[in-house]
Formats: sequence, C-alpha cells, structure tokens
Amino acid sequence: MELANQLIFVGAALVLISIGASLVSSRFGMPLLLVFLLLGLAAGPEGLGGIVFADIDSAALIGSLALAVILFDGGLKTKGENFRVALWPATSLATIGVLITAGLTGLIGWALFDQLGLMAGLLLGAILSPTDAAAVFFLLGSRGLVLKERVGATLEIESGSNDPMAVFLTIGLVELLVAGAAGGDGLGVVELAGIFVLQMGLGAGFGLVAGHVLGLAINRLRLASGLYPLLALAGALFTFGLTAVLGGSGFLAVYLMGLMLGNRKLQGFHNIMRFHDGLTWLAQIVMFLMLGLMVLPSGLIAIAPLALPLAFVLMLVVRPIAVWVSLLPFNFSKAEQAFISWVGLRGAVPMVLALFPTAAGLDVGPLYFGIAFWVVVVSLTIQGWTITPLARWLKLEIPSKSGPIDRIEISLPELPDHEIVGYAIEDDSPLVDRHPRLPPWAQPLLLVREKTLTTPAPGFRLAVGDTLYLLAPPWKLPDLDAVFGGRAEEDAAFFGAFTLNGEARLSGLGDAYGVPVPAEALRETLADFIDRQFNRAPVVGDVVFLGNVALIVRERDETGRVTKVGLDLDGLKRRAPRVPFLPDWPTLVRAARHLGPGPARAVRRLRDRSRGTTATPVAARPADSTRRGLAERLRRMLRRR
Repeated sequence: MELANQLIFVGAALVLISIGASLVSSRFGMPLLLVFLLLGLAAGPEGLGGIVFADIDSAALIGSLALAVILFDGGLKTKGENFRVALWPATSLATIGVLITAGLTGLIGWALFDQLGLMAGLLLGAILSPTDAAAVFFLLGSRGLVLKERVGATLEIESGSNDPMAVFLTIGLVELLVAGAAGGDGLGVVELAGIFVLQMGLGAGFGLVAGHVLGLAINRLRLASGLYPLLALAGALFTFGLTAVLGGSGFLAVYLMGLMLGNRKLQGFHNIMRFHDGLTWLAQIVMFLMLGLMVLPSGLIAIAPLALPLAFVLMLVVRPIAVWVSLLPFNFSKAEQAFISWVGLRGAVPMVLALFPTAAGLDVGPLYFGIAFWVVVVSLTIQGWTITPLARWLKLEIPSKSGPIDRIEISLPELPDHEIVGYAIEDDSPLVDRHPRLPPWAQPLLLVREKTLTTPAPGFRLAVGDTLYLLAPPWKLPDLDAVFGGRAEEDAAFFGAFTLNGEARLSGLGDAYGVPVPAEALRETLADFIDRQFNRAPVVGDVVFLGNVALIVRERDETGRVTKVGLDLDGLKRRAPRVPFLPDWPTLVRAARHLGPGPARAVRRLRDRSRGTTATPVAARPADSTRRGLAERLRRMLRRR
C-alpha cells in the first residue's frame, strides 16, 4: 500500500510540474512537448529524481493507449471539408512519403552506424519515418496559427494517417530480423503485402462502421451528461483493441472513428470535445514524461556524434525529397512544399516504435531508442520553434476568425440541439458601435456590459468589452462566427481594401480599377478566372496576379466555388519569397528537352497525366490560347469516348 501511495504522489507531482512548466515555456516560445520530455529526463535514473522505469512492455502499452487517445481526438477536431481539398495529397504523403523516408533514412543509418546491417538500417528508417500527430496537432493549434486550408489540412491528415504505415513497416522488419536471428526465412513479399492490405482494410472498415454505430448510440441513448464523453472514449478504445486483435490497424481505426463522430450532429458534443481535449493533454504529458524517464543520458552522449547528423539529414534532405515526390502530381507551390517539409515533426511516435525492437529481444534495440531521442529533440527544438515565423515569411498564414468564448449546452425538449454561445467584442471588432445583423435562427439572450447583465433591446449597439450571449444550433456556429469573427485591420491587410463578388466580370474590374485584364478573359467571372489558374480547387488565401494587382480568394461556398474576392491594387508585396526547393514540372520539362525529344515527351506526358489537364495559366497564354484550349478539350472528350 505504501508503494501505491508513493506512485500516486510522484505521478501527480510530475503532472503538476508539467502543467506549471507550460506557463514558463509559453513565455519563451519553447515547444511544450519538448518540455515534457526534458522533465521526464530530469526525473529519470540519472537525473534529479532518480526514478527508475525500464519496463518495455508497460511502456509500449502506455504509449499505444496514449497515441490512440491523441489520434481519436485529432479525428474529432478534423473537419470533413479538409478531406475534399487534401485527401489525396495527404494520402500520398502518408504512404509514398513514408516509404521514401524509411528507405532513404535506412540507407543513411546503415552507412553511419557500424552496428546496423542493411535490414537493421531499414528498420531504423521505418521507426523514424512517421510525423507525429501529437506534435503537429499541438503546435499548429497552440500557436494560434491559421494556415491556408490546403496546407493545414494536408499536414493534419498526414500526421493522423501515416502512423499505420510506419507501424506496419516497423513490425514487419522486426519480424524479419527476429526470424533471421533465429535462422528462419521470415515472411515473404507476398505475405507482407497481404498483411498490409488486411491491416489497412480492417482499420478503415472498423473505424468507419464503429464511428457510425457509436454516433447513433450517442444520439439515441438518454444518459447523464457526464456519461457521453466516457461512452465515446470507451467506444474508441474498444474499437482500437478489437481491430488490433483481429489483425487490423487500430491507430487508423480510432482516427477514422473520431473523424466520423466529429463531423455529425451529436448530443453532448461540446462536453465530449472538452473532455477529450483535457484527456489528450494528459495523454501527451504521460507519454512524454514516460519516454523521458526511460532515457539514460550517459548512453546518449556516445551516439550523439552520429545521431545528430542523421537528424539534420532527415530534416533537411530526406523529408524534402519525400514531400517533393509525394506532392509533385498535386501542383503545390514551392513555398507550400517547403513549409510542409519543415513541419515534418518527429515526436513520441518514433520513440514508441523504437521500443518494439527491444521488446522483441533484438540486441540493437537500445541504439534505436537513443537515435530516436536525438531526432525528436532536434525536430521539436528547431522545427517546433520556427513554424510560426516560417509560415508568415512564406505568406501561408491567413487571418483567424473569432469564435465563441463560451459554449453552454442545454437540454430542453422544446429546443433540442441548441446551445448558448457567448461572443466578446474587442476593440478592433467591426461590430463596435453597431447593431449586429443576426440570422433568424440566432436569438440574443443576454448582454454583459461592465459586469452588468442586461436584456438586449431592439436595435441595440455593441461596445468594446461587451459579451453577447445567443441561443443557436451548434452546427450553424461557423455562420455565426462569420458575423462576429474577423478583425477589420487584419482582414484589410490580408484580403485587401476592396471586396468583390465572385460572379463579377473581369471587364468591369478593368474599367473600374484600371486592372490589366487579358483580352481572352474579359468575359469571364472572377470565380472562373481564378479557378482556371490552378490545376486544383482554389482555397481561401490563394492569390492570382494581374500585373501589380492581386486577387485574393476570400470566401468559397460548400461546392468550393469562389464567392468573394479581395482586391489589392498594390499586390507585389504579396508575392511569396523564392524558395530554393526541388524543381517543379516546368523545370523538369525544360531539363528533359536537353536530353532529347523522347525524354521531353515522356516528362510532359507524365506531367499531363498527373494534373489531368494541359492548361497553362491565363496570364502566360498567347493570343490564340482560347482556340488551342477548345481544341484540347475536344481531344480529351474524344479520348474519354
């Protein structure tokens, strides 16, 4: 009993210290996950705490549970619209990108470390290949950083979906090495391929079905309000365990399950989100503290001269190559590719995967854990500290919209699926000294002004410091956020001083503002013109230049069509800086021309197939481009037939 009391005391003390450290780290901008890891290191056997924790099996269990909770919460917070704009790029990164990262890192590790053979080096690459969902979700969310939709969605979906591929590669290579050490042949390529299909198929199937079933259960069962979050958690862990027992990927299952629940109307949804937000914090603290406790600094110093170069090569060479190959078909700009490369954060996942070789009895297991520790420290320190300034320098940040400062769920038979939400009026709000134009489904209930509660009178005006509480359906809050959100100065600085309708014609733009409009585009609407500049759907924040004038996508409808466009007559400052990144399609085509007509045709054909179009930007087309464009469309129609 005395031991149990001591464990409770020490565990609670470490969590309290971690929470207190978060206040200090926020002042200095230090990545908080790195703080948790270093606190565990300080409390470990060679630190001030002297706590000995070396149970590999328990560590693997705790790490798996924590990752399941983090991935489930990440799915809950991932918007379904993100999949429309980023599903295929993120899937490419989570599969092809992981394979390239594992292969290149494995070869470099094999060359650096004498203790590793080729297969053991590839296992090291598999361990270090995944980006970390906890690190990405936390760092993107905690800094108040709002990225262009496609960039942010790609990073979030990739980090939540690349763990299954890394786990599969790690377990498969561990089994091959164990079988080789025992004198066996191990699994063949066909068997490994079958296991991969089984894991991904069961993971996706169980995740989607369980998410749908649990959503129905939450909406139909009448429970105490505090039981809905527990029902969601128990359902997620049950799905994780069942999927893993049957041979599927439990990590993929819980992520998709969270995605299903987070994108449907649920009773008690706000309570579920609050509960899982706190639980995810606890999971991150426990996981990083535990991993820090298992680190022996004396063993780290010996491998640092080789582990640190590997960390920098992974960050500066391997990850950019993997991103470039994975995103080449999707027409990301060099600035976007460079940023996605830089946010390839390594966190707890590589360190948890590094426990698998030791648990399987491989002699080089401790070496993997030490290398993973150095890679994680370098990634969280350098990349984690520079995400926000890099996004601003590359002009990938967009203004955030103010959301409600408080949400109160109500449970009344007369008003099902409604919430009371509160909005604060700041000094730069466009609603200062104005009456808000509220939609008919939003009913103002209470106005708090200078600590005094009043009932909003007809035609009331808002003042700085007010808090307005309204009754509204939770699924319509994005529309209400648009009424109260946004800051006039920030919006004008980013989107320009003028806002135009997406259906306005470019001819009127040229007449009113003297904008140089190409002759062949005069009859087009702004929405159609902007849409033709990209071999993908434009997203909020995308910029199209007409001479020195910038057209900025401000709003889109649910189909992805541009509805509002910002206009900046002095748009040169909006051009993203030139990034020395790997070549894009035009550069590859020009390089292939020097090799002869055959390679040039092959590269162009590959480019056209990946894009699904041969269209070039309007501003770069010659005068007869319209005729050539119609001819090309006709040829594509004939090919389809």
